[in-house]
Amino acid sequence: MSEDAVRDFLRESGCGQHVIEKGLPGLVESWEKVVQSVEEGYSLSLDDYLNDLDSRQLLGEALGVASPAEIEKFETRIQLADDQMKSLTSRTSVCLWGDEVAEEEGWTPKKNWWYYARPVQADRDLLAEIDEVTGGE
Repeated sequence: MSEDAVRDFLRESGCGQHVIEKGLPGLVESWEKVVQSVEEGYSLSLDDYLNDLDSRQLLGEALGVASPAEIEKFETRIQLADDQMKSLTSRTSVCLWGDEVAEEEGWTPKKNWWYYARPVQADRDLLAEIDEVTGGE
């Protein structure tokens, strides 16, 4: 496995050329930026938030084809970003994409926790949208 394997995976997943070119380092950096935007009080819509959470899903899938050396190179940064995101969100039992999508994709609150994470501080409209999806939990 190599960085080429990650880029091949990204290409096969239909990612844009800019994502493919940046490879695993770009995915890690993207997730760190998402976490920073949540820390600052996420101000975008639910669609944007779901798209940003998809970046974490893509990162997780890319790690599945990455070499052990690549994983080792980024695991501390990913863990720090994940821990920070967990501290900035509250857990929901309902997937933010909806239970039907979660079931189709095989997502679980334990394995794909980012899809079950409601920002503590965010735009009121976003929080209201999330409450509609989760039933206000």
